Amino acid sequence: MSDEKLQRMFGPLPSLRFDLQLFAAEDEGRTEEPTEYKKRKAREEGKVAKTQELPQALVMLFGFFCIFLLAKMFYRSTAGLMRYYLELIPEVANSQQSVAFLLRPILPVLIRLVGPILGVCFIAAFAGNVIQVGFKFSTKPIQPDFSKINPNPVRFFTKILFSSQAAVNLGKAIFKIAAISVISFFLIKNDIETIMRSLDMGVVEGFRLILSLTFKLVMMASGVLLLLAIPDYLFQRHLHIESLKMTKQELKEERKLLEGDPHLRAHMRERQREFARRRMMQEVPKADVVITNPTHYAVALKYESLIMSSPYCIAKGQDHMARRIQEVARQHEVSVVENKPLARELYRRVDIGDEIPEDLFTAVAEVLAFVYKLKEKKVV
Repeated sequence: MSDEKLQRMFGPLPSLRFDLQLFAAEDEGRTEEPTEYKKRKAREEGKVAKTQELPQALVMLFGFFCIFLLAKMFYRSTAGLMRYYLELIPEVANSQQSVAFLLRPILPVLIRLVGPILGVCFIAAFAGNVIQVGFKFSTKPIQPDFSKINPNPVRFFTKILFSSQAAVNLGKAIFKIAAISVISFFLIKNDIETIMRSLDMGVVEGFRLILSLTFKLVMMASGVLLLLAIPDYLFQRHLHIESLKMTKQELKEERKLLEGDPHLRAHMRERQREFARRRMMQEVPKADVVITNPTHYAVALKYESLIMSSPYCIAKGQDHMARRIQEVARQHEVSVVENKPLARELYRRVDIGDEIPEDLFTAVAEVLAFVYKLKEKKVV
């Protein structure tokens, strides 16, 4: 039956369209790699790439290793506590006191038993995080940010159930269950005869057997978690970089934040150029000669034979600046010599403060000799 007949029979049909944008990436448009400033700010806020598999593996590994090393102390403490309560039964039966006093001996024993294990587990968990991200303390990750709360339940459940992070977590859980199951199967299969004979063992021997099997299983499971931590860390690092990617607009805003307003920077550069020009013009009266084009280029040279091996440039300019250098030179009676090819070469190849190139020594020496002769004639 066509849609037109259905509409005539039942009226307009409700729209069944679904907005696929609900499943679009939240960070659409973030195509630029994060800058070092963005990474540093994220680290200061506690946003770093790390895997939870490494701390879990270290806690399991060192925690059970501590239990294995302290097994004799656990056995003696537990046996002593049981012996104490068994001997106390007749007194409790004839006493009118509350049974609360029976809990007092337990606390020191628990501290002596559980304290070392908790301390070792804390150090292992701390080391597992420090190995990955270094020592960085920040309360930012536990502070609620209500501005980022998204009231859209569809997007919320989509992110939880259908994101790459959810898929990887599911894959890790399946891998861990399968790996530990396979390890447990082969471990029990190899020791099945010993386990069957445990029915005829004493309490101490049975306890040792259980502890030995548990230790083997935990060590192998910890090794599996350590191997899993490597690819998981690489994946978490990839997700971390993806979450820090920026839009082009964010790059512009960050550059403006770090470098300042471009108009202000242009104004500061202009002020710096003006200051450099003023300093340069103050050096022109100290020159020995100004070589000109005569109107397009002007280069002021100074030569101090006692402290320098060759003349050096103290000012240069083009067009308007060249004319200004010539005016200042004439005002302070500095010789101005026209030499078009030499002026162009000096302007092109020599910066302010640089000595002249060796291949221009002869040409510059001839100019300076001419200037010195003029000065001698004026003196005479």
